[in-house]
This record gives sequence, C-alpha cells and structure tokens, in this order.
Amino acid sequence: MTMTPPDVDVVLPCLNEAEALPWVLERIPPGWRALVVDNGSTDDSARIARAWGATVVHEPRRGFGAACHAGLTAATADLVCFCDCDASLDPGLLVPFVREVRDGEADLVLGRRRPQGRGAWPPHARAGNLALARMLRRRTGLRLHDLGPLRAARREGLLALGLSDRRSGYPLQMVVRAADAGWRIAEHDVPYLPRAGASKVTGTWRGTWQAVRDMSRVLAEMPARKGETVAHEGGTVR
Repeated sequence: MTMTPPDVDVVLPCLNEAEALPWVLERIPPGWRALVVDNGSTDDSARIARAWGATVVHEPRRGFGAACHAGLTAATADLVCFCDCDASLDPGLLVPFVREVRDGEADLVLGRRRPQGRGAWPPHARAGNLALARMLRRRTGLRLHDLGPLRAARREGLLALGLSDRRSGYPLQMVVRAADAGWRIAEHDVPYLPRAGASKVTGTWRGTWQAVRDMSRVLAEMPARKGETVAHEGGTVR
C-alpha cells in the first residue's frame, strides 16, 4: 500500500513532556505529520506520542539543537515547521505561516510570543530574549522582536543552510544564516501560554544565560564574504 506523503512535517523536540503531549498533538492540523523527537526522555513521552499517532524520532545526544536537527533530517515533507512540545504554543497557529511560505510571500516565518497570563514568560527569559533580539538586529539588520520556536520554512532550504549548532543556539543560527542568505523573514504575533512542567532551558536565570551564551557564539559567526556561496532555498546567493 502506497502511503500518502504528509503535506507538512511538524518537528516537536521533546524531553519529558508526557503531560503536555496530548494537548499538543490533538492540535496538529489534519494532513500534517507530527515528528516527536525524543531527546532522552525518562517518562512515557515516546509511548504517548505513538498512541496519539505521532512519528517518534530518537536523538540520544542531548541538546535542543540536536533534537530539532534530528527532526529536520527525518522530515520528508516540502514544508517543515517547528513547535515546542510543552503546551505553551498551539501548533494550529502554524497554518497561516505555512500558507505564507507556500504562496511565496516569505522564506521563513517566525512567531512573536505574546504572553497570556502570569507565568507564561518569566522576566529573566524575556530579558535574555530582548538582549538577543537587539544583538541580532546589529548583526543582520533584521528588526525582529523574538527568537521563538514557532516557525515554518521549506525543508530543502533549511538543510542547505548547514546548521551546525546542537544546543540552544540552533534557532538563532537558523535566522542568522537565513538572513545572510537573503531570505525573506516574516514575524507574526502568537499567544504564548504557561508551559506544562518546568522549562529545560529558560526555567532559571542560569539556564537563560547559558542559552544567551550559546546564542552569542552564533552571533559571532562571520557572514559570508563577497563572492562566497551562501545557501538559499531557491538555490544560492552570492
């Protein structure tokens, strides 16, 4: 029997998110495939993901970037989305993002998180994100407000960016390299809910500033020199 390929693959990096998974997976749009990347969970995350119809990808190497990239390389759909697996973001919000990429209006679409209620976004996490957004603006000229995990782009273009960070810097490296390649990058407001459970990255000041350090290293990457080939989803940009 020939399987119909998914319209869109949604990469969901997962580390002990058994509590949140049902809420997230029931909101995956029809015809899309959920790729839950188990990054060494010790709870029932993998079993629950399968029970809800998700494809489970195992990535033993710890790190947010390692999980995201494992999902990207496992994806087969033309369009790939990313979403946190902690019930802070509704993957259904990705539908207009995908439409924008598919219609050729943007190459990468990002969600700007707008906290809903107290506790949705701790002050230290907001401060770290604001600092990084300012550094990103100086580095690339992009007037983005957030480096959030909700995003959509074409799979081949993302693979061609040659993303190498396997820690907290992965989302930022994606934006930096896309900007260097001349991608059209859009940002739209999305509601940001209090997550289920404790954050693995930004739940503490220490975790937040470790993420900032990871991302600062990404920002220190030199842009491609004149005449050097840079990956772009439609080919290359020089």
